[in-house]
Amino acid sequence: VQLQASGGGLVQPGGSLRLSCAASGSIVSINDMGWYRQAPGKQRELVAEISIGGISNYPDSVKGRFTISRDNAKRMVYLHMNSPKPEDTAVYFCYALVRAGGSSYYRNYWGQGTQVTVSS
Repeated sequence: VQLQASGGGLVQPGGSLRLSCAASGSIVSINDMGWYRQAPGKQRELVAEISIGGISNYPDSVKGRFTISRDNAKRMVYLHMNSPKPEDTAVYFCYALVRAGGSSYYRNYWGQGTQVTVSS
């Protein structure tokens, strides 16, 4: 099972950016999906998560500005970043709770991370 994140880059404050993450490999089913981020010198923190049924959860720091969505048929999860702030600068990691082929349980798989820099 592999997760491939893309879409990071430089964005101006108040702009917008969309991150994408594709899951591939021997996958039986995917439960929760989401995004974490880690800024230099800080711990990794949750940015957004979404259940298989589409219920989403956000911390207060991004609520109202970021939106998570998923396409179950394509095994994709997205993070729409609106009005980003300089403090949103971090490496963003996607994850998925996956039941892989040949396994009877779910475990988290992680993408490689994509850098987002918010600066004018």
